[in-house]
Amino acid sequence: LEEPKHETKKLKNLSEYAQTLQLGWNGLLVLKNSCFPTSMHILEGDQGVLTGLLKDHTSGSKLTQLKIAQRLRLDQPKLDEVTRRIKQGSPNGYAVLLATQATPSGPGTEGMPTVEPGLQRRLLRNLVSYLKQKQAAGVISLPVGGSKGRDSTGMLYAFPPCDFSQQYLQSALRTLGKLEEEHMVIVIVRDTA
Repeated sequence: LEEPKHETKKLKNLSEYAQTLQLGWNGLLVLKNSCFPTSMHILEGDQGVLTGLLKDHTSGSKLTQLKIAQRLRLDQPKLDEVTRRIKQGSPNGYAVLLATQATPSGPGTEGMPTVEPGLQRRLLRNLVSYLKQKQAAGVISLPVGGSKGRDSTGMLYAFPPCDFSQQYLQSALRTLGKLEEEHMVIVIVRDTA
């Protein structure tokens, strides 16, 4: 496996760093009546997990929004459980992504869905600070709308900046020196049958 060659130009922030990664998903994260335009780039894991789990089963097309329905408290036993599921799912049953604010225009915004009526579009940092304040990660059961038959199922965890999420951002940290921008680390694990 060849390491991608990193451009030597200095990356200024996490969004620029994200642009050097492979785009995994972009769309809206939805919490209550707010939606947050988000781009997710793959930090590690398997692209196939995304294609398998982040699709709309009724139409078979790519999901455009993910609704956060539950929260997971950021306490150690819970985090250990997530880590255990990642280990169980390695190498190709999980993916870790970096979620950043989706810019209204720019690379990766093609196919950005329109906001449904009744939803208020807000910046990702509002979602990040909400989760931080609750000391929780957002949790979404996948696939959205339930699975049929032999479809794989899984969970998506959206972590605000915390010790757990930082372990996946070591290379970003080395590249940038500090992570000032609001971001989340998204962990997707496929259920092991």
